[in-house]
Amino acid sequence: MLEQQQITIIGGGLGGLTLASILHRHGVDVAVHELEASPTIRRQGSILDMHEESGQLALQRAGLLEAFRTHVIPGADVMLILDKTGAIHWQDSSNNTRPEIGRGVLRNLLRQSLPADSIHWNSKVNSIARLEKGRYEVRLANDETFTTTLLIGADGAWSKVRPLLSEARPVYSGISFVETHLFDIDVHHPEVAALVGRGSMAALSNEKGLLTQCDGEGHLTVYVALKTTDEHWLATSGIDLEDTVSVRSHLLNIFASWDKRLRALIAEHDTEFLLRGLYTLPVDHRWERVPGVTLLGDAAHLMLPSGEGANLAMLDGAELAEALLSHLHDVEAALAAYEEALFPRSAAAAVDSIMLTNAMYTTDAPQGMVDLMTRYAGQVK
Repeated sequence: MLEQQQITIIGGGLGGLTLASILHRHGVDVAVHELEASPTIRRQGSILDMHEESGQLALQRAGLLEAFRTHVIPGADVMLILDKTGAIHWQDSSNNTRPEIGRGVLRNLLRQSLPADSIHWNSKVNSIARLEKGRYEVRLANDETFTTTLLIGADGAWSKVRPLLSEARPVYSGISFVETHLFDIDVHHPEVAALVGRGSMAALSNEKGLLTQCDGEGHLTVYVALKTTDEHWLATSGIDLEDTVSVRSHLLNIFASWDKRLRALIAEHDTEFLLRGLYTLPVDHRWERVPGVTLLGDAAHLMLPSGEGANLAMLDGAELAEALLSHLHDVEAALAAYEEALFPRSAAAAVDSIMLTNAMYTTDAPQGMVDLMTRYAGQVK
């Protein structure tokens, strides 16, 4: 029976917290183990658009949809597609069907719906061992151990739970991002502010891109995107990531033929540069049923960025909660039902993410992405 299970969620991101929140709402206790030292230890990323059929549905099941709506960022759902001259090729919004919210704000909504003592911060997992009688022993980085009977891996790309189910490991996709930030853009970067707008922007040309997201408070997240088979392309070029001046100069050389307003996204950066290679799991990633353990979010279906990742993770959490609550007397039946729906859902999203990436980083960009967005707009009308 579910009430007799010790339920442990490894990972306190959006998916894991959604699962915990819905179960708690229905009187089921869970323990969430998160490797970060506290909820305020770092900035939680940029804005997210919440989709009606996934992220918003999950929030509704958690009883948080109305609270979410009070934190929506007005006008942040506008999407611009530019070429390297700064000319606009596409401008549209979701018409408020996919409103935007700050990732940190959303995480706080979910976190605050739980008892404070249900989330164990600074709880990094080192290893997990399968014991007899369907139990699992989890060893933390501080050498503490605990056991559990139901283990859910919501611990992202490099999941410590995944090896209990699958031998699959993330592989480099051929796309790399370099992340940086600009602050108070209306005051300190007015030309940039005028160019990128209040929502998201993608400037694309010849297998490269400059992508931005504004958080509604003048904070701009910038991703410098490159298509390269060399996962270690900066090091190969003899550049130390910590040498900010050299990284900036190298990136500006790569984008030498681009409009100066776009190059300002690199030249006027207010923070260090962070290299983020994009990794994926196989599109058809799945596993055989193993008693007492399953995965959700990136741990289950790491894919290329497409606006679906957070939404899928939250939907996974909501669907797993629904399955567990619908099979109170048979946890294994719940996990089997959840995975049966999870596998085709995540495979379809992974295919879409590849299609989007292929459209963005082509030699004729941004035309491929414009064509894709035009087809999508026609489908949803």
